[in-house]
Amino acid sequence: MNKKGIILCTLLTILITILLTLNFISSESYSIPTSVYQVYLDGNKIGLIDSKDDLYELINTEQTEIKETYKVNQVYPPKGFKIVEKNTYKDDLISIEEVYNSIKDEKTFTIKGYTITIKPDVEGAVPIYIYVLDDQVFKDAINNVVETFIGKTRYEQYKNNTQPEITETGYTIENMYFKDNISIKESYISVDETIYTNVQDLTKYLLFGENENKIDYVVVQGDTIEKIANDHQLNVEEFLIANDNIDSEDTLLAIGDTVNVSLINPILSLVYEELVVSDVEEQFNETIESDPNQYVDYSSVKQQGINGINRVTSRVQFTNGEQNQGAAFIKSEVIRPAQNKITVKGTKRYNYSLPPTVHIDTGTTWAWPTNSPYVITSEYGYRWGTLHDGLDISGTGRGSPIYAALGGKVYQARWGGIVGNLSGLNVVIEHPNGYYTIYAHCSKVYVKAGDTVVRGQRIAAMGDTGFATGPHLHFGVFTGLPYNGGKSINPRRLW
Repeated sequence: MNKKGIILCTLLTILITILLTLNFISSESYSIPTSVYQVYLDGNKIGLIDSKDDLYELINTEQTEIKETYKVNQVYPPKGFKIVEKNTYKDDLISIEEVYNSIKDEKTFTIKGYTITIKPDVEGAVPIYIYVLDDQVFKDAINNVVETFIGKTRYEQYKNNTQPEITETGYTIENMYFKDNISIKESYISVDETIYTNVQDLTKYLLFGENENKIDYVVVQGDTIEKIANDHQLNVEEFLIANDNIDSEDTLLAIGDTVNVSLINPILSLVYEELVVSDVEEQFNETIESDPNQYVDYSSVKQQGINGINRVTSRVQFTNGEQNQGAAFIKSEVIRPAQNKITVKGTKRYNYSLPPTVHIDTGTTWAWPTNSPYVITSEYGYRWGTLHDGLDISGTGRGSPIYAALGGKVYQARWGGIVGNLSGLNVVIEHPNGYYTIYAHCSKVYVKAGDTVVRGQRIAAMGDTGFATGPHLHFGVFTGLPYNGGKSINPRRLW
């Protein structure tokens, strides 16, 4: 090939290359990537659609039942739904109807509302979630809970700072708060959750928890509030909480009346602190005077015993209407001093045995087991469905003396034992008359098993060992061996 032919061939090759390149560039310039939406549910791909707005509109249009049930205007995709915009050259779109059908068969749709998260102030407790459409429903329900435990009038006075001043005896609320960590957040709520739409239903749940099924009782002849409460393992305060239309335990019930005997199980822990001024009885002591001129069967009361009255000021704390242990003593004023009982007993002996019908007083008057003044932080009776089988006595301070209520033999002085580890360090005394007394949550004990003690002897020091929220004495009385066939009685019956 001559030189001219080579040049022409080269030019032709270059021209063809340019034409092919231009054609490729031209064809690429007409293939523009499309903006589409990738739909995911719980991380799994559902498909590509060309309009997310159309999908949202279809969901809202189709879910009329949800809108009617909850009286809302908008229904949203399920939880775990995600939509991502992307550019692609592919043209494998599916219809929004296909995506909708895939979603509705997998999970329930959501509506906009509020999630309330309650984290109880207890180690290891699981958070509780409450769902409402309007956060005001929750706020009003909370208000109802407070009024249930405090009373509407007292709560209004506390909020408005109009509580009456204490003149002689009485109380004022100093502080109030929920112990739980509560947060409210706007969120999308799945309609398969329990969604509270009215205040009454949510109030019921906050008070009774999972015990939402109301238990009614019809009053019969001879019933009193105390009897009905005790028969259904409630104390009077719990009964009044469940029946907020009844003012006090002195309210007369009519035969045929229906009352609520459901056991309350509050979701929240409402704590309030009160400054309390109350008149507390001080048990009189008994002293014995010997008369050598009288025979041993002689006994005469020289002076009657009269209980004293102390006006005690203390700071006490309540949780959901129940007084906590460990009241803080502030001051005490003697209103009436106690007058001891003085009994004169003969010591002169006969020259013969006494007939069996002659009774000799052995000094079986029960003594109070702590110093005075004191505060009763929990009475004998049912609390949250469980029998509290003694008196909780507080206000005398950690380490203050605990006395034997009656003479006898120490059955045990140890941690736990027959009364259980929750009672901490405790003393159990067996008395000659078949009674046993328990002194629990001690910080120290001064006796040991087998010791003989007399009434009024210091046997221990007040503390908060075991399961206790503050220093106090749990004083229990049993006929028979405690928790081994013995039966508890109300210690109040001893005095």
